[in-house]
Formats: sequence, structure tokens, C-alpha cells
Amino acid sequence: MAELRQNMATKEWVIIATERAKRPDAYIEKHKPVITETQLFYDPNCPFCPGNEETELEIERVPAHNGVWQTRVVGNKFPALSQEGIVTRTFDGVHRSITGVGYHEVVVEHPRHNTTLALMKPEEIKVYLQTLYWRGWNIQKDDRIEQVIYFKNHGSAAGASLRHPHSQIIGLPVVPNDIRRRIEEARRYFDDTGHCVYCAMLEDEVRNRVRLVALSKHFVAFVLYAAPAPFHIWIIPRKHSVSFLYSQEDELSDLSHVLRDVLRRLYVGLRDPAFNLIIRTAPAKEISNDYMHWYITIVPRLARSAGFELGSGIFINPSIPEDSAAYLRQIKL
Repeated sequence: MAELRQNMATKEWVIIATERAKRPDAYIEKHKPVITETQLFYDPNCPFCPGNEETELEIERVPAHNGVWQTRVVGNKFPALSQEGIVTRTFDGVHRSITGVGYHEVVVEHPRHNTTLALMKPEEIKVYLQTLYWRGWNIQKDDRIEQVIYFKNHGSAAGASLRHPHSQIIGLPVVPNDIRRRIEEARRYFDDTGHCVYCAMLEDEVRNRVRLVALSKHFVAFVLYAAPAPFHIWIIPRKHSVSFLYSQEDELSDLSHVLRDVLRRLYVGLRDPAFNLIIRTAPAKEISNDYMHWYITIVPRLARSAGFELGSGIFINPSIPEDSAAYLRQIKL
């Protein structure tokens, strides 16, 4: 019989469709024509490949000298928001608007065209994480910014328009309602119990271990108990921390290993699936509370939403989270 499960952090319900659940290996994209490592090492038409850099858009590079770089940060050529201007709000009772002021940056993760985080060395991933970290702090210093969003789209099914490995950072002049709702649920759980809901969830996963994917000194990676889609994974710091920007050097080093491990299991086990990666962190001006807890979400794009999901807000997951986690754990890297 199918089972409805609730995510305690978001209060969202999902249907785990056990009677029509697929085996985990049924999600392998066996007929995928091209996987990342079989692409060209260098693409002469790619604006992110070395030698093709659009220097007028460059914000910074690591290392900072003009020679070989490991990561680059560039302004988005077609930004969703404008860095210039002041925040102006209007509201007449039924119409509300705000000027589209903010930041929209692209982090080029590696010079090589045919790689991704799953194929990179841990020390290369750490440089990438440090780049996100420092750009986040720089953007957050701007008083106009209320929320910084860090995300990666890998593969066309996840919304990536360019193959070269890259992520994006957007600084918003508002806190999105989805994030506000998560904050309120976290606050409610803290008021009721005196504990962080995310700490409670990760402790449960470490204790039971049936949905664990990876475990390290500083991080826990697991398929969600109430996963809204196949192989939906959270990576949570084991130490309570409200913001990604509070991460310490040794934590970023540890995270680089965990992130590579988890993404490599997906890459090998599901043959380089498209995925979205999001760093969920506290709003810029709310980074000192007891109830928020930052984490990373990884969502392989293996299923599609349809009318029921749009009409109810409840997702149907045609996979069993415990089986998905067990499958990933047994992958030989």
C-alpha cells in the first residue's frame, strides 16, 4: 500500500507510491547519448573555456593572477537583476512591486570543459566552495540584499544552458516566500520542543542509517524520509549552524570530500543524471538564531511533476527512499 510521509522541517506531504515503485537501477539513463567525461576537453565556442574569457564580465578569478585559473566569477551576461539602483517598493492594496535590484553572478567551477563536481578532485571542489563562500560574504555586505541563493544546474533537464561546469549566485532584495515558510516551520518546531528540527532529523538518520548515503566528521548525507522525488538528498552539517557563511576551513575541506562522494555515486550509479544543487542558508539579516540550520539539497531530475502535484502541492515519488539510499551505498567508486 502507498504511504504518505511528511517532512518535519517543511511540513510538506509526499506519496511514496510503493505499489508502482521502480527498482533504483531502473533510473539509470542507459541510452543517454553523451555523458560529461566523453565531451570535448575544450570547446572553442564556450565562453567559459580558457582563452575564450569575456574579461569585461569578470569579477574575480582564483588564483588572482592573470595566468592559469582554477575558478572564475563573472557577471551573468543576461542578469535577472541589476546591480545598479535603489530598492523602491510600491503597493496600492492589490498590486505590489519592488525594483529589480540585486546580483546575478556565475561561478565557473573548473577550466576543463568536460568535468563536473563528481569528477573533480576534493581540493578543486574546496576552491569552488571557497569561491561561493567569499562571493556570498561580499554580496551580503550590501544592505539592499536580503537573501543570497546559491545553485547549480547540471544537464539540460535541470535547466543548464551551457555544458561547461558552472554554478550561479543571486542576491535578492527580498526573502522568498518558500524560504519564509521554512523559517516559520523551523521556529514553530523550536518553540514546541526547544530543539532544531534539522538537528533532530540528522540525528535520526545517523541513528537508523537506513537512508544514509555518506557520513563524515562534519556532515551527514541522506535520502529524505519524505523524499518528493527519486534520490532526493540532503547534506547537513552535524554541528548546528544557521548559515553556510559560518563554515570553517576544516568544514569546507570535509564538505568537498562528502560532496564529491555523493555526486560521484549519482554519476556512476545513474549514469550522469541531470540534477539541481541548492545551498539553503539563512537570510542575510537573520544569521543569528537557534532554529535555522543550513544544508545542501541535491535533486536528480528523474521524474516530472504533473497536474496532481500542481493542484495539491503533494509530490508522488515512484521510488522508495530506503532502497535509493541502499543502492547508492553499494556503488563501487
